[in-house]
Amino acid sequence: MSDDTQDTEYWSANLRIILWSLVVWAVVSFGFGILLRPLLAGIPVGGTDLGFWFAQQGSILVFLGLIFNYAWQMNKLDKRYGVDEQ
Repeated sequence: MSDDTQDTEYWSANLRIILWSLVVWAVVSFGFGILLRPLLAGIPVGGTDLGFWFAQQGSILVFLGLIFNYAWQMNKLDKRYGVDEQ
């Protein structure tokens, strides 16, 4: 496989990881925290409703999870394409 093809596949996989991370982030922060908040209002979590929880804390925790997931996924991708740190 040529270097150009391998580079293209690597960046394509990287962009897929970024895209899925952004989709999850948008659904959790904007979708659950704003758009779906009235539907989630009846579900109690920690003394408040689930929609408020997502808007205040849930989206932050999911964002932190996305950061760790991105780092883990990129380490796997780097090893697969031989560009990992030794």
